[in-house]
Amino acid sequence: MNNRNEELKRYLQPGRRVHLVGIGGVSMRPLGLVLQGMGMEVTGSDMSASVSTEELVAKGITVHIGHQAENICGAECLIRTAAVHNDNPEIAAARSAGIPVFERAQAWGVIMREYKNAVCVAGTHGKTTTTSMLTHILMAADIDPTVMIGGYLPLLQAGHRVGQGDTILMESCEYCDSFLNFSPTLAVILNVEADHLDYFKDLADVQKSFREFALLSTGGVLANGDDPHTVEALSGTPYVSFGIQPYNRVRAENICPDWRHLDVVCDGQRYCHLDLRVLGRHNAMNALAAAGAAWMLGIPGEAAARGLSTFSGADRRMQFKGRFNGADVYDDYAHHPDELAATIEAVRTMDHNRLVLAFQPHTYTRTKALFPNFVRELKKADVVVLAEIYAARESNLTGISSMDLQKEIPGSIYCQTLPEVTAQLRSLIQPGDVVLTVGAGDIFRAGEALLK
Repeated sequence: MNNRNEELKRYLQPGRRVHLVGIGGVSMRPLGLVLQGMGMEVTGSDMSASVSTEELVAKGITVHIGHQAENICGAECLIRTAAVHNDNPEIAAARSAGIPVFERAQAWGVIMREYKNAVCVAGTHGKTTTTSMLTHILMAADIDPTVMIGGYLPLLQAGHRVGQGDTILMESCEYCDSFLNFSPTLAVILNVEADHLDYFKDLADVQKSFREFALLSTGGVLANGDDPHTVEALSGTPYVSFGIQPYNRVRAENICPDWRHLDVVCDGQRYCHLDLRVLGRHNAMNALAAAGAAWMLGIPGEAAARGLSTFSGADRRMQFKGRFNGADVYDDYAHHPDELAATIEAVRTMDHNRLVLAFQPHTYTRTKALFPNFVRELKKADVVVLAEIYAARESNLTGISSMDLQKEIPGSIYCQTLPEVTAQLRSLIQPGDVVLTVGAGDIFRAGEALLK
């Protein structure tokens, strides 16, 4: 644990007062509830009132709407979400007063040390789905876990859960080396690819980060033995491998053509049989990782099979949205070429006429860095509608546009706005099509508008 985490540990004690800046956020809200459960006095602030802030108030946490210096009165330390910068009035006031300010990931890293089992699920792709699958298993096994997922899970009616058991499960993101603040007893690595190249220099830099993450684990590592980039990253580091190939300690056998039915074999012994409700090789691999983690935690195979049999997908992961003009409309979060490839491969196992794909690239740096790969994967769809790039945290310093993709994909259609995407889909869709809105931005709104 680094020095900043050691410093924070001294503040996260019963009776001490902490203020959370951005407390309504997806991982800040459960953080506030966990800290309160530890006996701390918790206050917070957010830009606007929401269901999240209302839940916190109902649990006895004081939440200020709007950021003002006086909100931090009495706080011994501050914890902020990544979206809050040093010019925030509360952060500026704390720094001026000598009150220490910590990051959200640092707080979760300290909290993990209080749990017997701290399971951290990492990887360039599949984190949300695999964490969600493992949540289903832990709930089926009556583990009563604390859970933090980067998306909405219907089982929890939220993206988080504050449990009373001895297990915490965290989706763990590599961006800005965030997961290096964590303290896993079991680290799960699904895959390693070149991504977030606005922060990492190249693939080797990403691999270095994942290797450091694996070395943090005090109780074991489960990693994808079929992925050469993962194997290379962990060279010389002990881990339990999972995959399809026979040399893996956790492997899939007797796989059906649509990847929904398979046996999980651990160290040569049948652990369980899986009947999945989600399609595709990528989801079978996610399920294999979740089952492998359950096996390493000592959970019976029967509970793993029962938990995964109830998983029908996380929010925005091949999520069925409805029907329009005789076509099925789905939405998916894929924003990397490899994720696009997996999603398209899964759709091809379905009974349909054409694949109509509405894609919104996510960030200028990713689109530019992986441009040829995006073109290669998008060409696999029958009809492609391109929304303009979703900027997220970036400014367009290179002038790249989705029009550049359109020029490389024959027959594709460029739309500057989401209403234009909806209009194009409305005119293009035929009975028997599968329609996919794809991207990590707000492309889902185009599909929802279509269905309205």
